[in-house]
Amino acid sequence: MKKIEAIIRPSALRTVLDGLRAVGYTGITVTEVQGHGKQKGITESYRGQTVEGLLQKLVITMVVSDKHIPKVVNAITLAARTGEIGDGKIFISPVLNAIRVRTGEKGEKAL
Repeated sequence: MKKIEAIIRPSALRTVLDGLRAVGYTGITVTEVQGHGKQKGITESYRGQTVEGLLQKLVITMVVSDKHIPKVVNAITLAARTGEIGDGKIFISPVLNAIRVRTGEKGEKAL
């Protein structure tokens, strides 16, 4: 099992959700975050000072079976890509176990 965390533009959410549904994945968590990478955020003026602000982003988190990683990553990448700086990043981490609280199921059965 792997945890996928994808940082995307808020405007890409609907397309990414549709892409994930198309490959059979609907169990996700979405978190609103702020940050910047190469995009360097937005520049604002505040009391005569130039301040670099943070950009609104979304983090999509999901845990999937190892065999499904390529199709899930591909679906996110295709849906979120505009070709411009700021399209986002995808991080993949190992998951040692998963437990469904309601039933006690463990491992991939809990997904």
